[in-house]
Amino acid sequence: MYGQEKIKPYSAEGEKVSQVEEMFDNIAPTYDLLNHRLSWNIDKYWRKKAINTLAANMTEEGTPRILDVATGTGDLALQMAKKMPKADITGIDISEGMLQIARQKAQKENRPMTFAKEDCDALSYPDDSFDAVTAAFGIRNFQNLEKGLSEMFRVLKPGGMFCVLELTTPVTFPMKQLFHLYSNLILPLYGRYISNDTSAYSYLNKTIEAFPQGETMMQILKNTGFSETHFKRLTFGICTMYIAFK
Repeated sequence: MYGQEKIKPYSAEGEKVSQVEEMFDNIAPTYDLLNHRLSWNIDKYWRKKAINTLAANMTEEGTPRILDVATGTGDLALQMAKKMPKADITGIDISEGMLQIARQKAQKENRPMTFAKEDCDALSYPDDSFDAVTAAFGIRNFQNLEKGLSEMFRVLKPGGMFCVLELTTPVTFPMKQLFHLYSNLILPLYGRYISNDTSAYSYLNKTIEAFPQGETMMQILKNTGFSETHFKRLTFGICTMYIAFK
């Protein structure tokens, strides 16, 4: 069991997955506002970086099928749709509250996209269904990281691309120390003030610190079956982009 799997939003008792669902339902109305403010809007650059990397590996012919896992309010899925208008994109999440906002945003932008409630540990899609699977800032919330990654691997077509963004802790001075102060003091206090959830942003911060990153994450992906694994640290290591293929 990895460190972040032991961390739960509200109570040591009960399944993590149900608590994560409850937490995201609670903070859904303020999630986008806090994401952009707490990252100083840099999260938009991170998503753009991932989408450009993904688009460069997609063939121009046909209609690529993309599954956006832990889609939340759909930011990554919607940005992908703008960049790759021919793609058939499905966004999935365990939180219906987050999905409702994603659907509203897609409707407002007049983008016919599918957003569905799914448990990432047991996806309903057949093997070899998608040309790519993506996720932004969500896989550290999996109840079982390896099981969730195995499901992402399973639904990928042979040769398909895995492209994931995740928040990580910087490894060099002074960003490591500055990020520690920011994430342990400012982030939970401001998050609590805006979202009115006393636990959510403390939980999210703890999972960032506990989540395996860099070379460790590369080995986990290889153990899951992925090949050609590599990663790129973004913005001094505050975010990391992971790339792999089936």
